Amino acid sequence: MPKGVTHLPALVVFDMAGTTIEDAGQVPEAFTSVLKRHGIAIGASELNALRGASKRDAIRHFVEKNLQTDVESRTDTVYADFLAHLSGLFRSGGVKPIAGAAETFEWLRARGVKVALNTGFDRTIVDLIVDAVGWQGATDTVVCGDDVAEGRPAPDLILKAMQKTGVAEASRVMAVGDTVLDVRAGRRAGAGWVVGVLSGAHDRTQLQAEHPDAIISSVAELPALFRVNLRSHHN
Repeated sequence: MPKGVTHLPALVVFDMAGTTIEDAGQVPEAFTSVLKRHGIAIGASELNALRGASKRDAIRHFVEKNLQTDVESRTDTVYADFLAHLSGLFRSGGVKPIAGAAETFEWLRARGVKVALNTGFDRTIVDLIVDAVGWQGATDTVVCGDDVAEGRPAPDLILKAMQKTGVAEASRVMAVGDTVLDVRAGRRAGAGWVVGVLSGAHDRTQLQAEHPDAIISSVAELPALFRVNLRSHHN
């Protein structure tokens, strides 16, 4: 846990896929299949480097790199196909929350901490996920990729979550995610605490290279870490 934790944050901003929602491989599969269908072959390492980014921005990156012409219109076409393909995968394969995620939300909110989800998915996909796991009303707000001008590593998603929850001071915000870009976005937002989790796309070595304040196995561990640190401060 970050050193000097003497109080709970005002807001915790959680990523979705790989952080609070199980990453069963649907997103990489949708990227790979749809891009291949449009004549773009990508390697696992190329895709891994962009995990956590805006899905549209990731597709634009590959379109620009491989097709080079009519980038915006081709991006629109590929992105629409990606959304349709991913929706199908989620509907057929099911969507599951990370074990303990909902309980962590409840623990935080019971103590007056606001909870936000932020994601590179657009609102269509997010609504599908939230409905599937029954999280309507489980958090204070959900910020999607199409709600902001720039996706991660830009801080826009976190700043939008702050705006929507009425938290003005970034130093009172904790950002939690499973990717390098989540950590970078937290830093760029000026979040008081940035926490990496090992339940998703990137491993400990990759996350540690970005110097988060803490790395935990999953969001289920967050309440216990708060309890330990707050107890040690008061003793």
